[in-house]
Amino acid sequence: MLSNEEKKERFILAGVHTGRQDKINDTTDESIDELDELVKTAGGEIIGVLVQNRPDIEAATYMGEGKLAELAELVQSAEADAVVFDDELSPVQLRNITDELGCKVLDRSMLILDIFAMRAKSGEGKLQVELAQLKYRLPRLRGAGLEMSRTGGGIGTRGPGETQLETDRRHIRRRISALEDEIKEMKKHRSLIRGRRKKDGVITAAIVGYTNAGKSTLLNALTDAGIPAEDKLFATLDPTSRAITLEDNRRILLVDTVGFIRKLPHHLIEAFKSTLEEAVVADFLIHVIDASDEEMDNHIKVVNSVLRDIGASGKRTISVYNKIDKLTDHSRAMSIGAAGNSVLISAKTGLHMNRLIKAISETAPGRKQRVRVMIPYGEGSLVNELHEGQKVLSEEYAAGGTIMELMVDNEMYERIRIYCL
Repeated sequence: MLSNEEKKERFILAGVHTGRQDKINDTTDESIDELDELVKTAGGEIIGVLVQNRPDIEAATYMGEGKLAELAELVQSAEADAVVFDDELSPVQLRNITDELGCKVLDRSMLILDIFAMRAKSGEGKLQVELAQLKYRLPRLRGAGLEMSRTGGGIGTRGPGETQLETDRRHIRRRISALEDEIKEMKKHRSLIRGRRKKDGVITAAIVGYTNAGKSTLLNALTDAGIPAEDKLFATLDPTSRAITLEDNRRILLVDTVGFIRKLPHHLIEAFKSTLEEAVVADFLIHVIDASDEEMDNHIKVVNSVLRDIGASGKRTISVYNKIDKLTDHSRAMSIGAAGNSVLISAKTGLHMNRLIKAISETAPGRKQRVRVMIPYGEGSLVNELHEGQKVLSEEYAAGGTIMELMVDNEMYERIRIYCL
């Protein structure tokens, strides 16, 4: 019988551990595990790992000459289709390594871009990915060999087609310019939408966090958004907005954003700045953290670093420690719970979601207070206004006017305080 199942590409992972860089930017067991997950997300299979310990990365070949020769032997003996490196390779490194290994060579940035090309569904998302890919590949076209071939297909070849990548530089630069213009127009359109939101008094909260921390699961739990939530890196790429209404009638627009990851390519952050602007302009942030991950502290550092890069640091933030149903270390849970404005939840099981709603209510601007008033019958238009913009808890009619129990914001309270009972 013939199988229709597509054969997975066989990958070897490679990296250089210097010991001099911080844990987030160096090649460590954790970053290799993450690279493994990235390859699996892209549809590949891992058949080997080779990490070299050396004080510095080799400028021309990334690894030392001997280690690169050892890697070439491993590629042949294991019959690997490709090698993916844990860092971003320079054009020179990419060219030299490809010549030495004689197989397809990818780096972490190319792999992430490939996954983004696979995941992007919206028109804007596809444009942003294409822009990032073209900017990344442009300096790597000169003398490109196997790594730039578009005829072989497979991981690392999604996105812009063959004619776009292998024609002359002027064509590519024109395409980059056209994409930037299109994205700029979309940015203007989004600014108008945000302006309308602000005018209508809509409060926005951006959901941020490390990839696979459970942001989509959380949005589904809060709003029944129905977003596909998979146990994969970058399971959702395009931002999704859903609204919730709090008890005091405040309407909060929750905006999901693309997940962050260590060694996130700078050009990718630049390309997706328009999407990430939701975090910049939001009234407050909901930072989702996987409390069950041993790398939790490093993931928090990565997210905070990206937020600083895009100008979104310093905002009021709720730290949501998710997946506590997986926690076995109760002392760790207690230490997490003692941190600032934080909530421990399980979005999957619904545990403590009421605490998160309470934290959102306390953090969101325009918090309302409970009042009891008697509005004279001559102020009928004010009664209508209260029904339209405030939360009416009860209403009854008396000789002197309409008695109402309300949840009102500070502005409205100042207007109706003379009628308070």
